[in-house]
Amino acid sequence: MASESRIYLGASQKPEYYVKGLTAESAEKTSQLLQINHEKHHIFFNQSGFHNHIAHHLLTLFALNASPAEIQKGYDDNVSYQRPPEPLKDSIVDDMHKPERFKTYLGNEKYYHDFLVFFQKEIKAKTWKTVLNEYLFANDERANDMLCRLFAGFLHPIIHLGFGIEFQQPAIIAEALAQTAVHDNWIAALFLGCEKAAEANRNKIGPKKTIVQLLQEAKSDEKLSKSAHWEDGNKIRDGILKRAPNEMIALASQYTIAEGDDLEEKTAEMINAAVFFTSSAQHPPHIPKFDFYYIHCLNSSIFFPSFRSSLPPATYRRLLEWKVWNDVAMYISRSCPSLLVDEITGYVPKQASAWNGVIERVNKLEDDGHASKLVRALAHGEQACAKWEGREGFEIKGDMWGKIGHMAIDSVESGGQDWVRSCGFEEAWRDIPLREGEGARM
Repeated sequence: MASESRIYLGASQKPEYYVKGLTAESAEKTSQLLQINHEKHHIFFNQSGFHNHIAHHLLTLFALNASPAEIQKGYDDNVSYQRPPEPLKDSIVDDMHKPERFKTYLGNEKYYHDFLVFFQKEIKAKTWKTVLNEYLFANDERANDMLCRLFAGFLHPIIHLGFGIEFQQPAIIAEALAQTAVHDNWIAALFLGCEKAAEANRNKIGPKKTIVQLLQEAKSDEKLSKSAHWEDGNKIRDGILKRAPNEMIALASQYTIAEGDDLEEKTAEMINAAVFFTSSAQHPPHIPKFDFYYIHCLNSSIFFPSFRSSLPPATYRRLLEWKVWNDVAMYISRSCPSLLVDEITGYVPKQASAWNGVIERVNKLEDDGHASKLVRALAHGEQACAKWEGREGFEIKGDMWGKIGHMAIDSVESGGQDWVRSCGFEEAWRDIPLREGEGARM
């Protein structure tokens, strides 16, 4: 049985998206390897905050019905560069129970192990739902600080939490909370600023703007669209929030979710928009590549149905608004690339197949989890958005889903770098090959 310190998966599990026929052998293999990772590895594999993706990768492979051998290979491909956690200090874990002391340990990766044990103890004593409400969703000073950190690190903490909830693994939830605690909170200026500004927009009469409309308005706003510069170390923190913070908040805060709104539809709109800007931000004549930062907006989208079914409606509405505000900021941070729908509708797959063919290929890919998460999130998106196909704000529809799935696997199998980084900048594409017949590499 899964617990705050023990990972246990079964073949009878039904994740948000999975390939039918999950086996006991794959469940056992995944559980064993995740337990080792849980006990022996830090959440960062270096001192620069680069994330350990083993849990993401193996849970995704399991859901995609990978074989035990493929799951083992996924682990073996990524275990060599992981590092052990810092030694546990029981005195620090005890100290964390004092609210004024708790915050002194935040944002420092050396306390990950201490935070992990702290949250394991909290979950054991209170249940994971109670702990999430207390430390993330209570809307007090501590919870708001932690909720901002949940979206830091290009959404890695919220992705980790999503896996824990989707697969009902309290130990993964404890990892996610500890990971959240050791991230920084500079992004609070965006979320808390948007939240304050949004109050003035909630009761406005008239049709609300879609996420796609906000993306279009961002691109047409010269100050906002050019607020991030290529040389910025962090293009949201050092670009948008330094050069156009008021414009950013004024734009994003126009998106609000009312108490009577259909949360399933609003979730689907967020998923569809994330797929739209991630997949259509191409740069012909270069071969298709997905932006490394945008894919995190897409990869995290799969977990929101699980959040919706696990959280009170008011809490979920708030979380979903923050996700949309984050995605709008992320789109702007890569210099608002043109979104080329023809790149999707006109795409010709390298190997024509249904989703099963794409999934079989990604299960065999040498990957750190990003590609497999992308494929699963896309396949899930098609299911999640089908009910609202044709509605305003739902740009991805029909056979576009399958074409994007093929574009994704083709792009990472094409050789060279798997992803383009900061796709709205010309500099990002310098090392991406040109399409056949377009001449030599630029």
